Amino acid sequence: MRAFYPAITPYDSGMLDVGDGHQVYWEVSGNPDGKPAVVLHGGPGAGTNPAQRRHFDPERYRIVLFDQRGSGKSTPHVSSPEHDLKTNTTWHLVADMEQLREHLGIDRWLLFGGSWGVTLALAYAQTYPERVTEMVLRGVFTLRQSELDWLYRGGAGNVFPEAWAEFIRLVPDGEDPLTAYHRLVFSDDPEVSHEAAMAWSRWEGATVSTQTSMLTSYTEEEFAVAFARIAVHYFVNRGWLEEGQLIRDAGKLRDIPAVIVNGRYDMVTPIVTAYELGRAWPGCEGYVIHTAGHAVADPGIAQQLLLATDKFAGKGQSSDE
Repeated sequence: MRAFYPAITPYDSGMLDVGDGHQVYWEVSGNPDGKPAVVLHGGPGAGTNPAQRRHFDPERYRIVLFDQRGSGKSTPHVSSPEHDLKTNTTWHLVADMEQLREHLGIDRWLLFGGSWGVTLALAYAQTYPERVTEMVLRGVFTLRQSELDWLYRGGAGNVFPEAWAEFIRLVPDGEDPLTAYHRLVFSDDPEVSHEAAMAWSRWEGATVSTQTSMLTSYTEEEFAVAFARIAVHYFVNRGWLEEGQLIRDAGKLRDIPAVIVNGRYDMVTPIVTAYELGRAWPGCEGYVIHTAGHAVADPGIAQQLLLATDKFAGKGQSSDE
């Protein structure tokens, strides 16, 4: 079975002024009259990539990608002194999405997200359920304490002890790893900041796939700096969410059809979170990929996502305003 649709290029793109000095990069590809779908990238801070367009039939979908504040082509980039992290929160991103939807003249759209993109999708959909047709979610992450503890306070380190030893090497004895990395990544010393950003990104790159290390992409300097700075900023602030909020409020999504896909051996977003979200969200469909970890490139993940977007392509098409 085909894992992706053929590569395509955008037919429209631009920069949207969302306020607070931020310009958000957006692009649209596929069919201008197709079913609207928006891709929510991970990280937070990872930015979009061209492969994300390929999860959708370009004849049937109007595919929207955008770089969240501070990442990708959005300005100011988080590495710039002009970037104000005080105006980069989950709720700023939710507001940006709504502003982008209105800017593009879309009434309702499908939400497609993985990892942090799931967090943002849930936050947006629980705020604006009337604007969401369906949801396709991969690698469920909801920013609960237990999820952060697993990845950044030693849980996953039991599975990847060598990579964990490298990650924890920069953390002084007795200091909380998240607190330490927040201090180090934002150090005024460029060498300290750079070393910490690279170490943060190498840790996730080591844990993300069952197939091979993803270190090549995760250690590209511009990616690593944005990925580390935005992620640690969000995680020390717990996403500006109440503990368990996104699962607690899953009932707000009861009228939204959804497909949830999670790898059985996902070490970044363990499957228990997807299981608990599914129990709280009657009517959603869940698929466990027994050979996969977290990465979309792991066997079976992309194929299942393609089945989901194909399924939703033929139902509930939304017209533009």
